[in-house]
Amino acid sequence: MNGLKTVFLMSAMMALFLLVGYTIGGKSGMTIAFVFSLIMNFGSYWFSDKIVLAMYKAQPITREQSPKFYDMIEQLTQKANLPMPKVYIINDPTPNAFATGRNPQNAAVAATTGILQGLNNEELAGVMAHELAHVKHRDILISTIAATLVGTISFIAQMAGWAAMFGRGSDREGNGLGGLVLIILSPIIAMLLQMSISRSREFSADAGGAEISGNPLALASALQKISRVNQVQPMRTTNASTAHMFIINPLFGGMGKLFSTHPPVEQRIAKLQEIAAGRR
Repeated sequence: MNGLKTVFLMSAMMALFLLVGYTIGGKSGMTIAFVFSLIMNFGSYWFSDKIVLAMYKAQPITREQSPKFYDMIEQLTQKANLPMPKVYIINDPTPNAFATGRNPQNAAVAATTGILQGLNNEELAGVMAHELAHVKHRDILISTIAATLVGTISFIAQMAGWAAMFGRGSDREGNGLGGLVLIILSPIIAMLLQMSISRSREFSADAGGAEISGNPLALASALQKISRVNQVQPMRTTNASTAHMFIINPLFGGMGKLFSTHPPVEQRIAKLQEIAAGRR
């Protein structure tokens, strides 16, 4: 299913580029956009994880650098029957984490310094088990490509805006009205895309993380702590295009709250409590 979603996202990216190319430059613009979309699809498949990690200045760590955390990931990975992912640390005091990569054989998990310091061992294990569940469910490729696509949509909106301001160039087959529509609809499309991809899979990853860690209440406690801190102290580096990748949405307030990429934390905690009650 995730494979079909990936094909859909890549096709959508190509369609958007063709549309904006035609809007700005008619047939010649569409030809350029087609070539550009092929490059973007290739890049998003092979390099989008590296782009996201670089965006947050995530640094790879080894067992020698952080033995306790590295050993925890290794033990959880063995429980989940997964290959050992690359482990990254983001220097940010706000607790959060995400997983990325093309597949389980090329996966990475990243955690902020804040989450390492703010959670106890059981809570931290629950969070990282949640991220490994994303890897096991093969959510990571579609999530990372979606981040690239959302960023692309924002770029397209800017291009359409410049085209509307300064004209469409020499090819008059472009449609000025189409540019205006792109400007208005692009942010909405981006938010709806993130919501459709992220909300259902978070419940699934919570359940998977509870199974891997064996402690659903610890994960529930971690979600509550992370959510509370993110509301009062957002991450220093945040980008709307990658908000859906984190275990808790790092964007709070305003439109970020109205169109959240994640289901309400209260609902996630309630479901984890149900899982815990079922094990008694």
